[in-house]
Amino acid sequence: MVQLGKIRPTQVSLLEVVTMAVEALWSNRLRTSLTMLGVVIGIASVITVTSVGQGVQKATEQQIQSLGTNVMLVLAGAARSGGISQGFGSATTLTWQDAQAIAQQVPAAESVTAYLQRSGQVVYGEQNTSTSILGVDLAYPEVKEIYPQEGQFFTQADLDNAEPVVVIGSTVRDTFFAPAELAVGRSLRIQNGRYRIVGVMESKGSVGGQDQDDRVYIPLTNMSSRIVGNNAINGTAINGFWLKALDQAQLEAAQFQVTNLLRVRHNIYPPAPDDFRISSQIDIINTFSSVVGLFTVLVGAIAGISLVVGGIGIANIMLVSVVERTREIGIRKAIGATSRAVLQQFLTEAILVSLLGGALGVSIGVGLAFAASTLFKFPFVVSLWSIGAGLGLALTVGLIAGVIPARNAANLDPIAALRSD
Repeated sequence: MVQLGKIRPTQVSLLEVVTMAVEALWSNRLRTSLTMLGVVIGIASVITVTSVGQGVQKATEQQIQSLGTNVMLVLAGAARSGGISQGFGSATTLTWQDAQAIAQQVPAAESVTAYLQRSGQVVYGEQNTSTSILGVDLAYPEVKEIYPQEGQFFTQADLDNAEPVVVIGSTVRDTFFAPAELAVGRSLRIQNGRYRIVGVMESKGSVGGQDQDDRVYIPLTNMSSRIVGNNAINGTAINGFWLKALDQAQLEAAQFQVTNLLRVRHNIYPPAPDDFRISSQIDIINTFSSVVGLFTVLVGAIAGISLVVGGIGIANIMLVSVVERTREIGIRKAIGATSRAVLQQFLTEAILVSLLGGALGVSIGVGLAFAASTLFKFPFVVSLWSIGAGLGLALTVGLIAGVIPARNAANLDPIAALRSD
């Protein structure tokens, strides 16, 4: 006892502390691996979720921008049935004549295209599919920047005479025809009427989960007279129209001019509410980005729960380690190790386990994100802030989980530790 009291405490360098911590962890490799498993799963989940969310968001923005950033949508009012609103575009408050007046009188508008849309069955031979049927005018390809890749769009004569002709999307084409089979010139049946295929539209992919190619286009006049048949009193009712501004900077001016003109045409005066709704592609992008951002944060927070579980696991294993290594701690203190050195070693072990788990989690998360982007065809995006946040979370978990076990080890009495079994 006297001899132990004469031994002078020795200072241990940081390198020695780290070396001893690595040796201690290496000597219990299986336990170390199982301890860091919670951190690995937690960090990998956070990296994967944030990366996939950012990739999907970027892909959707690119797809919406490909439809034109200088385009805005004007929808008719919402019809109500049994006190329940059926959404904007369901009422007959807009007409084709409104769209034509705006095309002629709004200076900021380059072109305008009206549409009337319904879902329905399209039949070819013994095959049928449920798709969107759009009645549109001739300006649709220019405004929506989508053009036929086979055949042609319908003509002014087809529109004037409400001819039964149809242009099909690429998804509908692939549903009915083999890759080498010619679709143009064949006939489809839409609501018991036969429609001659005059063109196949180029593929535009999906936007916000909606397949832009799963639709067929027929003349607006044909759609109104033969498919819908609910013309408004003052013209041809439409669900809405797309307006292409001169450029993106003119969108705000176009919205102001369209609002005023429609209010005048519909005799709407304040404080009466508008019977239409205007939204632009930028609004759609911002709304979608906000929704995806919130969803990513929510799922990331749920994935972060596994980090808490991992931290509890580290604390538990470190407490057990302190009990198992009581004699080792007593010997080290007897030969001069300070309480601070013991505290540093156990705290370093906890931090090393967390950081190693965090590094493995980042690697696995990046790999999973790359695999998902390759499999589901969206941009691979891994931001540096998510990697930094992942490693920072791992370091924080290690610090918090290691404090109590390290303090218990540092406070052990060397005599009592040497007498322990």
